[in-house]
Amino acid sequence: MRLTLRRLIKVAGSVSTIPRRALGVQLTDEVDKFSKYSPTTLTLESFIKLTTDKTPANTSFKFLKQELPVRFANIMREFRLLPPQLYNTPSVQTVEDWYEQSFSEILQFNSSDPQDTKVLSKFSETLSTLLMRHASVVETMAGGVLEMKEAHPGLACERPMQRCIQYFLDRFYMNRIGLRMLISQHLLMFSEENNLKGQPNHIGDIDLSCDVLAIAEEAYKNARFLCEQFYLNAPECSFDCRNPYDKQSRSEDPITMTYVSSHLYHMLFELLKNSLRAVVEHYDGKGDDLPKINVLVCKGHSDVTIKISDQGGGIRRSDLENLFCYTYSSAPKPLAHEGTPLAGYGYGLPLSHLYARYFNGDLWLNSVDGFGTDAMICLKLHACDASEIIPVYGKTSQRKYSMESDHVSDWSDRLSNRGVDRKRSTVGH
Repeated sequence: MRLTLRRLIKVAGSVSTIPRRALGVQLTDEVDKFSKYSPTTLTLESFIKLTTDKTPANTSFKFLKQELPVRFANIMREFRLLPPQLYNTPSVQTVEDWYEQSFSEILQFNSSDPQDTKVLSKFSETLSTLLMRHASVVETMAGGVLEMKEAHPGLACERPMQRCIQYFLDRFYMNRIGLRMLISQHLLMFSEENNLKGQPNHIGDIDLSCDVLAIAEEAYKNARFLCEQFYLNAPECSFDCRNPYDKQSRSEDPITMTYVSSHLYHMLFELLKNSLRAVVEHYDGKGDDLPKINVLVCKGHSDVTIKISDQGGGIRRSDLENLFCYTYSSAPKPLAHEGTPLAGYGYGLPLSHLYARYFNGDLWLNSVDGFGTDAMICLKLHACDASEIIPVYGKTSQRKYSMESDHVSDWSDRLSNRGVDRKRSTVGH
């Protein structure tokens, strides 16, 4: 989030938490009721129309007071499907407390008059409080996974448990991205504390002329600073733009699109940080002639593709499937006193993948073990095509949490048979 939004949440003051027992029974029926509705999927174009300067604040208010409870309830129902070893950890219970309290506070506006300016002001204050309360949700939920691993080390390594946790966290964090997008758009456009005067071409968090190359250069600059701080060395980076379908464009012309610049920066910073670290470590941090990292930005008919290429030794094929798993990291776990680490917590790539997918894009890696890696980001060029991808609670998602569905393998592959009872056939004996 930009500093403008951080200033907004300060008006909320201290954040209290209602004990979960006081809310659990009272809100169960409401959670069940709203979880039966599917979230409304918005495009970037829809976000712009909903929160433009010409749209009255009460229009956004009427939409959010109905939509936010639905999105909260959909993911809150999935809390109950978690394995008890994870669900009962102190950290997960804390996160559920936060969601119950926020859900309860939003419901208070269900019958409020959208024409009342005091109601609109109170609504903005409540949203600011929500953002502050949920600011550390990622770290707290990660703490719950670590607590489960410490208490049940054997169970945490089982494939069905890992699959269940991965499924939930992907949906939980994607739901969180969507909630914060809705809330921040409303606050940045309609809060009394909003301050967007110095940001032309912005509608809330959405940049109507997002300069992809400029953000890539800023991300590299900051990632390089970290790399030099930890390794005392960093490779250079070259940038190239291609716009083959615009005959009037020149190679030095910026490639712009409508996008959430903070999301794009998050993805680029994480990928560049990983590439810098890989190159330095592959060459033992020695020499001034480290191979360059190459960033290519290409504008196609309907997509903008960004390719980050490095010669950092690549990734073993057997490790590729783990890179988007939470808590996996090839770097050693940083110590608490080390400050901001270059790597080690394992959430960078999984969350970047979700940010790319959120508006119907994608992020993936192609690697040549022993040479290097190409990291690819593909984003929708047109705002009308950039639609939210958000989780929907239902019977299909309920089945995904079954701990039994992964126990029977129908392939002979070694990985798919991991953890399966392999009784040898006695046919012919």
